[in-house]
Amino acid sequence: MTQPTARDAALPTPVQRWSASDYAKNGRFVQEFAGPIFRLLGAKPGERILDLGCGDGALTAEIKALGADVVGVDLSDELLAVARMKGLNVRKVDGHALDFVSEFDAVFTNAALHWMRKPKLVIAGVARALRPRGRFVGEFGGHGNVAAIATAIRAVGALRGSDPAATAPWFFPTTEEYGRLLAEGGFTVKEIALVPRPTPLKTGMEGWLRTFGRSFFDQFPEPERSEVVGEVIELLRPSLSDTRGQWTADHIRLRFFAERAA
Repeated sequence: MTQPTARDAALPTPVQRWSASDYAKNGRFVQEFAGPIFRLLGAKPGERILDLGCGDGALTAEIKALGADVVGVDLSDELLAVARMKGLNVRKVDGHALDFVSEFDAVFTNAALHWMRKPKLVIAGVARALRPRGRFVGEFGGHGNVAAIATAIRAVGALRGSDPAATAPWFFPTTEEYGRLLAEGGFTVKEIALVPRPTPLKTGMEGWLRTFGRSFFDQFPEPERSEVVGEVIELLRPSLSDTRGQWTADHIRLRFFAERAA
């Protein structure tokens, strides 16, 4: 098992602030498309499961409904407050600094790992948190995810003199890269694949950009911010909007199932 180096150890500064109302309005597809990864988890009554990057607890509640003892962790105070209102056991914990030891039968994560830009720290923490032969099951943005959206943001950002660190601040690995990281972290990879998943946006591209691209757009004061959003939308319109004005996000997910060594 390869341990994170001193260079890896410094925790990155969180780049994204979340609005619970925006997430509920514009990001519900995260829950709606979670069926395959939820089935891959196969949560059983009595299992102790960690939901890493639980957000507002939508999937945490589904795991709990199956009879599992589930703990959710996230960094967003606003999203965690909503999860607590649902009666869920959630805590404010950085995914790069998990402090659980041999406590869980499984760690589940959906649409969260691409925000955690030091994956060696995350994987090491997950390995510590799991019991021997515990499973790590997840799905997040993989190589090529939102390629058109990220390119449009970079193009507009370059013209606007934006902060490069806030431009497309995601970790989107290939299966080879993430599989290697899992193996080095003490896991046996049972399944791993890139899954193209074009996602219809019920609230349009502006809702997606203002919710999931907030770290980029927040650097601009209004009314410039709305102008920047509009410029990105117009760059994307030919490729991601159909003739009826229906927008689709170019999502590609990396889905995996790995088992911790005994």
